[in-house]
Amino acid sequence: MPLDLQLVEEIRRGDGSAEAALFEKYARRVYYLALSELRSREDAEDVRTETFLRVLQAIRQDRLRSPEALASFVLGIANNVIREFVRQRTRTEPLTADTIESAVDPNSPFLDPIAQRTIEQVTRRLKPREQAFLTMYFYEELSKEEIASRLGIDEDRVRLIKSRALKSFRDIYERLTKKVDTK
Repeated sequence: MPLDLQLVEEIRRGDGSAEAALFEKYARRVYYLALSELRSREDAEDVRTETFLRVLQAIRQDRLRSPEALASFVLGIANNVIREFVRQRTRTEPLTADTIESAVDPNSPFLDPIAQRTIEQVTRRLKPREQAFLTMYFYEELSKEEIASRLGIDEDRVRLIKSRALKSFRDIYERLTKKVDTK
């Protein structure tokens, strides 16, 4: 099997057999790395394919700075692709009014009645910007920088919106729990 430096040079020259040799040399490692992380043969195959597409593209575009570190480069790309797969798998749908209503369904076995009423009251009382913030922060898991950009506000303002929305939630929750305790 050719050395990594030689493989990179041959791929840059457009040698298809060098591309096949690269795949042959690293495909198993990438596949098993992906399989151990994702626990799915199909996803591992997809990761392997995407990894080699990106690696070949980087080599062809001369973006591989150290051809002698090809193994690390390939595995680094594989780890990035695996992270993207995990992120895509865990993404949630944006909150809609229907989602909020179904979350506070009185027949829901997951929330106690006080928490359900609190969520209902809080969602009705929050300003649209606070609702948007909470959706982006807790459901979409966006960073404060991304939230500030989407809302068109300063990052310091994001912290203020977060603290006000959470304070509002706590206040209403405490009032409701006191009412229940005094009954």
